[in-house]
Amino acid sequence: MPGAITINRRCVIAGGSALSLVAFATPPGAKAQAPSTKVSTMFQHLPPAQQPSLRETMVAIPGARLYVRDTGGEGAPIVLMHPASGSALIWDYQFPVLAKAGHRVIAFSRRGYAKSSPFDKTDPGSGSKDLFELARAMDLPRFHLVASAAGGSISMDFALSHPDRLLSLTISSNSAGVRDGAVFRAAEQIRPAGWDKMPVEFRELGPSYRAANPDGAKLWLALEHHALTGPDYRQTPTNRITQAALHEVKLPVLLITGAADLITPPAITRLICDAIPGSQMIVADETGHSVYWERPDVFNAAVLDFIGRHRG
Repeated sequence: MPGAITINRRCVIAGGSALSLVAFATPPGAKAQAPSTKVSTMFQHLPPAQQPSLRETMVAIPGARLYVRDTGGEGAPIVLMHPASGSALIWDYQFPVLAKAGHRVIAFSRRGYAKSSPFDKTDPGSGSKDLFELARAMDLPRFHLVASAAGGSISMDFALSHPDRLLSLTISSNSAGVRDGAVFRAAEQIRPAGWDKMPVEFRELGPSYRAANPDGAKLWLALEHHALTGPDYRQTPTNRITQAALHEVKLPVLLITGAADLITPPAITRLICDAIPGSQMIVADETGHSVYWERPDVFNAAVLDFIGRHRG
């Protein structure tokens, strides 16, 4: 794919502009080099002002009403699952590109996030069950599920419960909700004391992006501040997601991570990649936890290339 170098049988690293595919097994003496891309141009972009026509609606599901943005259309649906630091409002880099490629693109805010029903601690529901009810209420056929960060845990939970509803699964910047084994231990041990008290933009935006695009970082932070409508929380998963459970996933799975991700770095993503049969992995050069925002060129190209090969 454009912007990628193969570094093993499944995992690729995505750098600047158009890089050629290079096999891991490079012949002795040969050197695989990619053209350099200046950080200043790599990260200097803002969401395009020209957005596709979006239908905004509230969809009733058991126990809640969810805010939905939907491009409509007859193409294979792509459902976007936001991180804990976002909502349905964060996908302005993705809507134009994915819709132009012929897809119906749908983003929604989970319970407690922008414009959706507030979170009720007495009836929190399940994120994966809410997604199932949303898809049923909207009469969606099988769809591609694309998730970032905390949305990835919910998406894997959904995939384990309803694999028949999905054409493919893309998880960016998340350890697939795994709660045991080497994946869980690695994710826990890399976070220092006081992690949750550190500024969210430090935790979730890479240093190169913050240095090169302060306006983009400011806009990301504004969207983050308007994401939650109450205290931060997590809904209860339907499944206990173990590292062993990943071996049973039969769907096409793409994993995306940033080389500078402080939360789910490539080392952890490789463990997930090794656990899911036939999965693929993309590493975005110099990028932090929010690949969809910091490097939408890499994110969008990877998603479109992947789902283009898994149309169902």
